[in-house]
Amino acid sequence: MTTKKVWGGRFEKELDDDAKTLSYSLESDKKLVFYDLAVNKAHVNALYQQKHLTEQEHHALVTCLDQLVKEFKEQSSGLYGNDEDIHSCIERLVTERCGDVGKKMHTGKSRNDQVITDTRLYTKDSLTSLIQEVRELISTLYEKATEYKSVIFPGFTHFQPAQPILLGHHLCAYIEKFFRDIHRFEEAFKTADVCCLGSGAMAGNNYKLDRQSISDQLGFSSLSRNSMDAVSDRDFILETLSACSICMTHLSRFCEEIVTFTSPIVGLMNLGDDFTTGSSLMPQKKNPDVAELIRGKTGRVHAAFLGLQTTLKGLPLTYNRDLQEDKVYLFDAVETVHLSLKCFRKMCKTIEINEGAIHKALEKGYGVATDFADYLVEKNVPFRDAHEITGQVVLYAIQQQKQLHELSIEEFQSISKDIKEDVFKAITFEASIKAKNSYGATAYNQVEIQLDELKRRITWNNH
Repeated sequence: MTTKKVWGGRFEKELDDDAKTLSYSLESDKKLVFYDLAVNKAHVNALYQQKHLTEQEHHALVTCLDQLVKEFKEQSSGLYGNDEDIHSCIERLVTERCGDVGKKMHTGKSRNDQVITDTRLYTKDSLTSLIQEVRELISTLYEKATEYKSVIFPGFTHFQPAQPILLGHHLCAYIEKFFRDIHRFEEAFKTADVCCLGSGAMAGNNYKLDRQSISDQLGFSSLSRNSMDAVSDRDFILETLSACSICMTHLSRFCEEIVTFTSPIVGLMNLGDDFTTGSSLMPQKKNPDVAELIRGKTGRVHAAFLGLQTTLKGLPLTYNRDLQEDKVYLFDAVETVHLSLKCFRKMCKTIEINEGAIHKALEKGYGVATDFADYLVEKNVPFRDAHEITGQVVLYAIQQQKQLHELSIEEFQSISKDIKEDVFKAITFEASIKAKNSYGATAYNQVEIQLDELKRRITWNNH
């Protein structure tokens, strides 16, 4: 279908075919179709309010736009043509159906203020959906943390055995990260929640349109204050991509642990079959592909954030065609994060722990060594001396191929006479956990406090 351009009067020659391929954006713009129809309707209403349209013309345009909403929802064939973008597509359809009246729809409106308004509406809806997905993930992790709140688990620094913790404490750590993701998405929503329609190409419009009425119709909470900023600003997309990037980083870190902990060599956890795959050659394999894919897609979302930053860095005010790239980054990142969150949440529900393997892992790496040093401090040994003595004891235990609790009191006292029989009560895993009794720590009662506080913070489960 040959379509008439919305900007062709000035030109004698058609755009080169390869240049069309480079510049036309209809395929990606299709995601904005319903937002574009809503924006056009709000603009038509504003034109009518200022008597730039008769009642009959207004009725014809609104009826046509409403009918197009219905047809696009029904995925009617033949609606899309060889259009430059979704905006010219909608204008073409309205003009085909309404004749000269359709040509009035674009009065006082630029694709510049139209596209940014469409994109802000899309971003608001996308952020609302992402917030809901993160909330559901937090609820799932809360259930797992409650289930495993008393399971002693190895804690790591540098991915070396560090100190014993409760698995519930470990899971609560990720819940805190995802709560911060919600906060970032909410802040990005506030930045996106600004109506730019009525800004025209860059200097405003000549038709005294009631921008507040337009904003109210479209559900925005505020108006853009400067028309030049309105059509050039992409900060709200950057903030959205930044929030998406950080959220994917959290998912990726968790996925890395799942990949490691579910390996048969480590064997601390198992995943359900519905989130693992096999090998085309090796029949014994059970690969954590979903976790790996989420980890891999993180780079893609990071690249979207960096890509848009790079696009923006050299642009003068106001609108530049470079900005067409913003939606490519936005659409892909939002869809990637949304699907990753959904799959990750479902995968987490299938996690089962292997308590036997966990207990064996705790026996490696001398995780209670710090508690032994703290024991010496309780005996009035200065901490730095206690640290040195503990290092000597651990070295001796390694040489003897023993754990600390397997050493005899004579072996302990051969290194320090400050060590007494009560040392064996201080270097159990349970004692180590109980001793960490500061707010936010891993003691049994502190994890209970964390879970109680989380229950109050997870307000969406009360609705």
